[in-house]
Order: sequence, then C-alpha cells, then structure tokens
Amino acid sequence: MKTKVFGLIAICTIAATSFGAPVTSKAATLTFIASLSGPAEDPPNASPGTGFASVIIDDVAHIMTIDASFSGLIGNTTNAHIHCCTAAPFTGNAIVATQVPSFVGFPLGVTSGTFHNALDMTLSATWNPAFITAHGGTPAGAEAFFLAGLLAGEAYFNIHTTFSQSGEIRGFLAETPLPAALPLFATGLGALGLLGWRRKRKSAKAIAA
Repeated sequence: MKTKVFGLIAICTIAATSFGAPVTSKAATLTFIASLSGPAEDPPNASPGTGFASVIIDDVAHIMTIDASFSGLIGNTTNAHIHCCTAAPFTGNAIVATQVPSFVGFPLGVTSGTFHNALDMTLSATWNPAFITAHGGTPAGAEAFFLAGLLAGEAYFNIHTTFSQSGEIRGFLAETPLPAALPLFATGLGALGLLGWRRKRKSAKAIAA
C-alpha cells in the first residue's frame, strides 16, 4: 500500500511540475496593471485621487489595449500617458513613451472618468517622437524597448492635472501572469480525492469481509 501511495505522490509531483513549468514559447498576450495614487508620484503628493490602469500587449498582432479609470482628483486632467523607462524597477522618473501630449480620446478637463483605446505599436503615431528617436529611430525599436521596460517594472501610467503638471496620480505597471500555484492546487485536490476514495473502498471491503 505504501509503495502505491508513494507512486501516486510521485505522479502528482511530476504532473504539478509540468503544469507549473514556465511556457518557453512566445506569449500572444501580456497583461500589466497599476494602481494610481498621489503618494506614488515622484515627488509624492497628498492628492486623494485614485485610479486603475491596465495595459494588454498582443506581441503577435502588435496591439496595445489600454483601459483606465480615475476619480477624486483635485485638479482637472490635462494629459495622460505612459512613461518609460526608469533607471530602477518601480521607482524614479522617465520620459513619456506613448502618445503626446496625451492619449487620443483620454478625458480632459475632468476630475473623474474612464478611458479605453487600442493602439497599433507599429505606427509612429502611437509613440512619443523623442522616444522613437532615442531607441533606434523606428516604431519597432520603440516597441521593443517599451516592452522590455514593462517587463522590468520600469514603466508607469501617469495622469497630469492642473493641480500637478508633473502628475497628480500614477502607478507602475506590473505583469499579472496566471499564478503558478493554481495548477499545483488543482492537482493536489485531485490526489487527495483519489486517496480518500481508495481508503473508503478499502474500509468497505473490510466491513463486508
């Protein structure tokens, strides 16, 4: 019996390792999120405003989908964009990487709102011209450097207002992969269920005998 249990544990361990192993092939989509606040600015400020931003990169279609919401700002919005890339992860300041002076369609002159847009990263219009110039002189160069910055935690979503021209609320974008523990947890539940079933079956046989 012990040998069978150990064998089952070994199988479950192998399965969990396989499910939890990182995928080596190129990802089709990458998701990054950020919580925006005044204290997250550099220098920090006391704005009560809050916000949330998500950036989804399709690195096959070269499309960047951006969603954002914000409320409670002290000043009226003047522009918003993503800055990249800071000298260290999740800290510091950097130049604007995306559209200037602001994302096309971002709500301006307000203290709360929502935003959604999808940008073609192969187009120059998606990027700050200075960012393109600094990274190879092409949209492809800008895209590659920007994606590397996102993955390194060196890019932040910034909302500028009349209260603070340098930015009232911002947040660094962090990647959100599927938790590796999820497949392991599911595998563990399956193993426990199987062991429980086998024990009940053995007990039933013993009683019948």
